[in-house]
Amino acid sequence: MYSEPVRRRHPRVPAGFLVKLHTAGRVLVQKARDLSMTGVLLEGAGHHQVGEQIVVEIPLPDEQRMIAVTGEVRRGDTATDTTAVYFLDLDWDDMFALARFVGPRLP
Repeated sequence: MYSEPVRRRHPRVPAGFLVKLHTAGRVLVQKARDLSMTGVLLEGAGHHQVGEQIVVEIPLPDEQRMIAVTGEVRRGDTATDTTAVYFLDLDWDDMFALARFVGPRLP
C-alpha cells in the first residue's frame, strides 16, 4: 500500500548556529540543527526531559536582537543525539524575525 509522505505544516530549514538554553538554573549552549516557525531541533541530547520547559535564546543572522522564547521539550532521541523543542510563547516581533529567516530558505 502506497501512502503519501506527511507534509509538515511548518517546514524546517537548516540552522547550524549556536543557541543558549536556560533550564533548571543552568545555562547551556547547543547547536540548532534546524528551525521552523514552531520549534527548533537541537544537536546534543543535553539531558532534557520530555515536557520540560526551557527558554531558548536564538541569535538569528541579520537580526539586530536575540529572540528569546519559552519552549517545551517534545522529544529526545539518543540514537541521533537530538532534542526537539516546541515554541510556546512567540510574540509578533519574534514571529516576523523567524519568518525573515525561514522564508527565503524554503525549497
